[in-house]
Amino acid sequence: MSGGEFLKIAATGDSFIATKLSTFKENGFIKILELIRSADVRFTNLEVLINDFKGFPAVQSGGTYAGNYSYIADELKWMGFNIVSRANNHAMDYRELGLVETTKNLNRVGIVHAGVGLNLGEARSPAYLETSKGRVALISAASTFPVEARAGEKRPDMQGRPGLNPLRFKVTYEITEEVFSGIMKIASKMGYKLRKDQESIRIFGMTFKRSDKFKIEYELNRRDEEGNLKAIRDAARMADYVIFSLHAHERYGSIEIPAPFIEEIAKKSIDAGADLFIGHGPHVLRGIEIYRGKPIFYSLGNFIFQNDLIRKQPADLYERYNLDWNATPADLYDAREKGRPGSSITGFKWFTEKEDYWETILAYLSVDGDEPVEIKLYPIELGFRRNRANRGKPILVEGERAAKILGKVEKLSERYGTKIRVEKNIGIVELK
Repeated sequence: MSGGEFLKIAATGDSFIATKLSTFKENGFIKILELIRSADVRFTNLEVLINDFKGFPAVQSGGTYAGNYSYIADELKWMGFNIVSRANNHAMDYRELGLVETTKNLNRVGIVHAGVGLNLGEARSPAYLETSKGRVALISAASTFPVEARAGEKRPDMQGRPGLNPLRFKVTYEITEEVFSGIMKIASKMGYKLRKDQESIRIFGMTFKRSDKFKIEYELNRRDEEGNLKAIRDAARMADYVIFSLHAHERYGSIEIPAPFIEEIAKKSIDAGADLFIGHGPHVLRGIEIYRGKPIFYSLGNFIFQNDLIRKQPADLYERYNLDWNATPADLYDAREKGRPGSSITGFKWFTEKEDYWETILAYLSVDGDEPVEIKLYPIELGFRRNRANRGKPILVEGERAAKILGKVEKLSERYGTKIRVEKNIGIVELK
């Protein structure tokens, strides 16, 4: 770092922004803006497209087709953000044109971004933010995404495929002999040719393995793992400070507990040269770990959560809830909050009724060289009990609400041996 001063980093989770926030004057919101703007590195996960709804809607989406108007880029800039991750399950909601238009709008306002591209090389490449305190690199990846959203490599004789930087994984379900035998019988009835001594079987899109206990095993895709670690190693030689960002919904039992492969790649990213791991995706807070002196935020939760204020949605989403072309966006969001009776994933009840999705933190780091000297956690609520038009905006909280949110983070961080003390409504992460 240059200048001998601490590098200041303000890190937030998912920003699912749909409206102008520059008209919002609530004191708790203004205080958050002051925090963000005071930092050198001002990060969020951009979970929307900024495409003026250009592009054709994809066959699959992350639940809400996250199209938006170009002024959203100006709003993010106004809030103070200067670097964003883009590898997430909404990155290709409007396919190639949605990706390109978002890139144009971010470039127009001067926000650095990483995680998507016209081919895998572009999507996986580090992005660089120049600050007066040093050069900061960002690599952005996602483990949760529709299969067609994955970027593809180009060849000398063939163009690549636009999309996001993937971190794929394989899941194997270890099950007891009794259950395995039952699955073998089902597979046999369906016409599978099986051996009696077969140790594993793939059926219904899942792999099952004989075992003496129930267990879920995760295995990272080695090409994706090595490709991302290579990008981190490259960035570590080109920048003063390296951030690796991962969008991951995958859980291990409780949604607050990350799947083991997330913990694995977080540590490997730091071993490869990352100075900070920022997780997001499950829309709730997860624990904090200090590994080799470097912070790992397994999920910073939601920061802006306005996914039921997106102005336009394709016919596919209306059809999931048995709504015809006469239905309005408000009709759709009302139906989604109730859920489609008797439905499965095609029309599932939305998760907005749980307060956990409306509580978050802003992490504020002071860094000397590449080592954190202070990490503060600012508790935030997103207006859970407000109406649709007014909820989803971040508001700094104090008192009992602050204690509740910080207490939750402290509890989730216990599994990693991380201690957090609270001083004047702010969480302080103990680094030693």
